[in-house]
Amino acid sequence: MKVLSLFDGISACHLALTRAGIEVDTYYTAEIDKYATQISEHHYPDAIRFGDVTKWQDWDIDWSSIDIVTGGFPCQAWSVAGKQLGDKDPRGMLFWTMLDIMKTVLSHNPKAYFLMENVKMKREFEEYITHHTEQALGQVEKHLINSALVSAQNRNRYYWTNIQGITQPDDKGLVLADVIESGGVERPCEPREFKADSLCHHAATAIDLNGNESIKRVYAETGKAPTLTTMSGGHREPKVLVGRMVGRKINPETGKRDDYNPDLVTEQRIEPRLDDKCGTLTTVTKDNVLIVPEATKKGYAEIEPGQCVDLTFPTSKTRRGRKMENKSNCLTAANFDYNHWNGHTYRKLTPLECERLQTFPDFFTLVTDENGKQLVSNSQRYKALGNAWTVDVIAHIFRGIHNAK
Repeated sequence: MKVLSLFDGISACHLALTRAGIEVDTYYTAEIDKYATQISEHHYPDAIRFGDVTKWQDWDIDWSSIDIVTGGFPCQAWSVAGKQLGDKDPRGMLFWTMLDIMKTVLSHNPKAYFLMENVKMKREFEEYITHHTEQALGQVEKHLINSALVSAQNRNRYYWTNIQGITQPDDKGLVLADVIESGGVERPCEPREFKADSLCHHAATAIDLNGNESIKRVYAETGKAPTLTTMSGGHREPKVLVGRMVGRKINPETGKRDDYNPDLVTEQRIEPRLDDKCGTLTTVTKDNVLIVPEATKKGYAEIEPGQCVDLTFPTSKTRRGRKMENKSNCLTAANFDYNHWNGHTYRKLTPLECERLQTFPDFFTLVTDENGKQLVSNSQRYKALGNAWTVDVIAHIFRGIHNAK
């Protein structure tokens, strides 16, 4: 099939089509992020790249040849986490650009398939998008699918498509312990769980993803870097969880949030999840912080819903006058570089873990030159993965094309 992928990112669309058993003949992309494009070019050097989607009327393309057109239009204008300006926001206007392109494709090839994606949004916006998509493209099926069914990540997304008969994916039952790297929990090896030559995070065998020969050996033998599950004999222990690091004003008298109280100082806190899943990956790494068991002191189960892990930090000044002197205590960028504060232990997710949460192959976003120098920084890898689609969800939708034939 000939495919046109709008807002292509790191080409999750291409990977999902392959995973769904659909052969891609020609792959056209529109993407302006140079780092995402660099990752895409690394895997799909033959793709035809148009760049800025707003220049679509100048593209040299046979619209009648397109079999599938897809687009995950920018979500910032529609998300409840943003200002919710919809198409009053310039980024929100790109919905109309995408709709014009899809309408053009279907006018030249009525048998073409389309797929649109965006965040779970307020009902007013969802109905607005659905209505105008139906007006422009005809019959539309709308589905709300959570990536948690195929991954260890909670990621609710709306999908609008003319691929018929789409059902919810089967629940694979994945949890965080299935994707966390073997160095992800800092505790001594225990003979009943770990073999003597295991790669657990031990004082004598600390793991460094970027240079550890043992990880390279395991990856070469199995095709995957070791995980907590594989390195503990198949047991999902010890339990791990993530929390969102946010600034909160906490009333000392009630112990509850009081964000609008001018007499209180904002403190950084981690609010943990309790469902063995990760929150939605975003471009902000502190939205999901891995907490190791020591952070709960007496055990995973003793954290109650809504309870915060107390991670109050010393204060200092930034250029805007806010106090963040020990900002490095909040989150560090190094893999397996743990932060310790008030008896708690935590770190950010690694790029490899984020790839697994988005169901990409291991090291998909790791691009190096012939000398092994990393060409796309970890910061850009996090951003690209936060903006990407969950591949297995898209592959599930594309399998509906087989069912339609």
